[in-house]
Amino acid sequence: MNMQSIMAQAQKMQREITKKQEEIYASTFEGTSEWVKVTVNGKKIVQKVEITYAGNINDDREMLSDMITIAFNDAISKIEKEIENKLGSYSKQLGGLM
Repeated sequence: MNMQSIMAQAQKMQREITKKQEEIYASTFEGTSEWVKVTVNGKKIVQKVEITYAGNINDDREMLSDMITIAFNDAISKIEKEIENKLGSYSKQLGGLM
């Protein structure tokens, strides 16, 4: 393979990676727990937090805090899975450089 061919393949791969990153950034992901639903975009920026608990929050502040943490972690986990699904093959092609 000549250098021009390698460079052309690298540029093509970079365009594909950029496109997939933009798709992820434009997506939204919901994380949930029993009392909370959060919406986060692909850049991991919180868009919305909904408290779905019907009880008296003042009586259960510590539990609510735990439920918020669970919901956020759920959303971030979904983003990470999407990144792996869309970009994982490129990491393997590059020998783990990504």
